[in-house]
Amino acid sequence: MKLPAVFDRYRSDIYAELKSALAEQPASGEPMYDMLRYHLGWEDEQGKPLPGSAGKALRPTLCLLACEATAGDFRKALPAAAALELVHNFSLIHDDIQDNDRERRHRPTVWVVWGVPQAINAGNAMHLVATLALFRLVDREVRADKVLRAQRLLEQSCLTMIEGQYLDLSFESRLDIGESDYLQMIEQKTGALMACSLELGAMLGSDDDLVVQSFRDFGRNLGMAFQVKDDFLGIWGDQQETGKPMGSDIRRGKKSFPVVFALDKAQGEARKSLTNVYRNKSIDETGAIAVMDVLDSLDTRAKVQNKAEQYRDEALAALDKMALSPWARRNLEEVAHFSVARGY
Repeated sequence: MKLPAVFDRYRSDIYAELKSALAEQPASGEPMYDMLRYHLGWEDEQGKPLPGSAGKALRPTLCLLACEATAGDFRKALPAAAALELVHNFSLIHDDIQDNDRERRHRPTVWVVWGVPQAINAGNAMHLVATLALFRLVDREVRADKVLRAQRLLEQSCLTMIEGQYLDLSFESRLDIGESDYLQMIEQKTGALMACSLELGAMLGSDDDLVVQSFRDFGRNLGMAFQVKDDFLGIWGDQQETGKPMGSDIRRGKKSFPVVFALDKAQGEARKSLTNVYRNKSIDETGAIAVMDVLDSLDTRAKVQNKAEQYRDEALAALDKMALSPWARRNLEEVAHFSVARGY
């Protein structure tokens, strides 16, 4: 399934706002900002410009869509959209260090190129540039009380996201993770910033608290659907679309939703086989095949897809609580359906 057309609607404006936010930083720190621009896909390792930008820009797109759906114009929310994208990318730089990931989007990660200490600096800088970008809402004539509310919402969501990352890392050494534990973790790690994206956009476009809450509910469930589908693709995704071989999450020893589901449901020899594999620090081909066999025996592929679709349906239900224009409803529905039908 192709990326919904609404992503193209805002792409150039998001890119311009991000470029402008980074251009405001002092020239004395230019080499450090090269790391940020490299991670964002704007430059190569030598600081030479690259065409276009990397990533879907999912969170800023959702923010602008919510603002336009409620106010009829998205431009006032551009600083918030840029801040969301920068916060998301700060988390990715640090995640790559914590997960020891050497590649992202088919390029070496920041820590591989510049080392762990400088990559930590790059992630911290990205977070602070996000905060400064958000303050540009004042230039869009957003009321001071709303700017303060937006800052609090973004930082609280960022903290919740980090709490989710803490839980995710803590799960690596455990075999007693239940389905509810995992879903709580991804609600924090992924759902919080996705919910924030929709809430921020709606808050900047409307003063109706019920509308803002409905957009938040839509975003939370959309985030859950996206993450469960990501976990699906991490095991059963097509390498040509995902850029990763089938079963890559298993070989990395990642306890994603399919594995957690299997650990929760498997019994007897099947559970013994799973626990034996995940007690090892590294998983070889034999171990990966054993895990896939257990997943197949429990019909895990269908169960995981169904769970993603359940969250999609809950997101769609949140839209029914609002009086939306046909244009806004259609685009929000397209994003919701994309979340579970995509192959990348």
